Amino acid sequence: MTRTVRRRAAALAVVAAVAVLTGCGPALPSTVVPDTAITVGWNGELTSLNAAAAPTPGNIDVAQAIRADFGDIVDGEFILDEGFGTVSIVAEDPFTVRYDLAEPSWSDGTPLDAADLLLGWAASAGYFATASDAASEIEPDAAPTVPGVDEFARAIDVEFPHPTNTWQSAVTVPVAAHVVGKRAFGLDDAMEAKQAVIRAIEKADASALAAIAEVWNNDFTLPEDGGIPADLLVSSGPFQVKEVTRADEGQTVTLVPNPAYRGAVTPQVAWIELVPAGDDPVGAIGESLDIAQVGPVSANAARIHEMERRDHTIQTTHDGTVWTVLLAPTAVFADEAARAAFLRMVPASDLVGRGGGAWSSAYTATTSVLAAPGSRAFDIVSEDSGFAAAFGKADDSALERAAAGVAEGATVCVLYDRRSEFADGAFAALREAAGAAGWGVADCGSDDVGAALDQGGWNAAIVRVPLAQTPADVAALWGSEGAASVTALADPERDALIAQLAQTVDVYEAREVLAQIEATIVRGAVARPFAANPRVTVLDRDVTGVTARNGADASLTHSVAQWAVVP
Repeated sequence: MTRTVRRRAAALAVVAAVAVLTGCGPALPSTVVPDTAITVGWNGELTSLNAAAAPTPGNIDVAQAIRADFGDIVDGEFILDEGFGTVSIVAEDPFTVRYDLAEPSWSDGTPLDAADLLLGWAASAGYFATASDAASEIEPDAAPTVPGVDEFARAIDVEFPHPTNTWQSAVTVPVAAHVVGKRAFGLDDAMEAKQAVIRAIEKADASALAAIAEVWNNDFTLPEDGGIPADLLVSSGPFQVKEVTRADEGQTVTLVPNPAYRGAVTPQVAWIELVPAGDDPVGAIGESLDIAQVGPVSANAARIHEMERRDHTIQTTHDGTVWTVLLAPTAVFADEAARAAFLRMVPASDLVGRGGGAWSSAYTATTSVLAAPGSRAFDIVSEDSGFAAAFGKADDSALERAAAGVAEGATVCVLYDRRSEFADGAFAALREAAGAAGWGVADCGSDDVGAALDQGGWNAAIVRVPLAQTPADVAALWGSEGAASVTALADPERDALIAQLAQTVDVYEAREVLAQIEATIVRGAVARPFAANPRVTVLDRDVTGVTARNGADASLTHSVAQWAVVP
């Protein structure tokens, strides 16, 4: 199908979709341009319309398009969406936060109000947790105080057991309370269903909460036959899901504008399709695809460069991970002096040059595993962590090795991902530099680096480490008992600082504490970050308004309301 035919078909489908989903509801926002469509090459999969219950990358991608919220955490900083509402601290002791909605609405015309906020709070407090769920924002060992509900003002006041670093993002609205209430209690009236949800939470009604939990955890899962019940398609975001189809090549998710959405920026495109990216998404730009995101590899470097010369927009961001040389604090690296000597030897620019090749300039240098390069916290963390003094280039790496008590030729088993061009090149550069300094490097590359990391037996690893977005992330990655710990080196001081960060409300003080946490990692000499991992977004020339953002979550779909087709 040609692009012109595809867009004409899309426009007709939009009319049908609006008629089915909204009946005689509000008209589409005036900003929507009829007969426009954008097709995105997508490697995700939509499995649930409740991304809080099933937070997979694909579900989060779609949720960013179909759910409004108070804001997002990007590069460790909260970005408020005032069109949805405001979040403010109303009391210091006890620490109390008001989540106050503007006047958003669900796509079926039902107001989004305090019942929706209370349902979101209950989920974050662990009311609907399953055995596999991680810890909630509110500590499970403290009986949560049910928020005060101001139904007239569409607000709730949440009392936390202590000051909370993530107070701005602690309450979200993943699904509609009236939909949950109707399904849980067999009700027909939306407002009656909302009141039933409020009563269940306020009265801690065990049977009613169990019914809500059943709906929360299971009802929003997409059925195998692809037929999604209409009530589950209600949206509070700029777009709503029209349909989900499956084919041999993968899943396609079709989005159309939400006629009830009146955010600060309303949709401009009449139709968006998230389709399988295929084997050659770059080659499909201008044909079957308008937008694609790819990794920087040698096979696409020349083509993307030529596209940029021909006025295609190319955006380079990072994917929320940083390339890092990790050391296991055992065997040859049992002593801190040996670890520090090895990490000072690491030639960061050579690793990027050999690994990145033609894309080396896309890899932003970094000196932090906690703060993203370019973020507001990065300079403070890098300056105060002591990284430059600890890991500055050694005058004589061989002498430093010997001074650390490591014999010449001591074997270092280096793990890396053999399937990654970058890791393969970085390993080659590291092996050369280490050999010149008298270290013996063994190739311990793996096709399954995640499993190999867990299995152990390696001394050093060239891997991507996730950048923490919250104190809970920091604890999971760098705490002594972290569930996703990247190093086995326990540090009580770091654990105490992480606990302090979790209760630090002031953003400037939080940056100082984050720097102190990074300093403990530097002193432990277990990690040498050297580059943020890039993600490349390629746009067709007739698409505008697309702004890819840094991080792992919804790097494209966060900006769908701004997407437009050039006339």
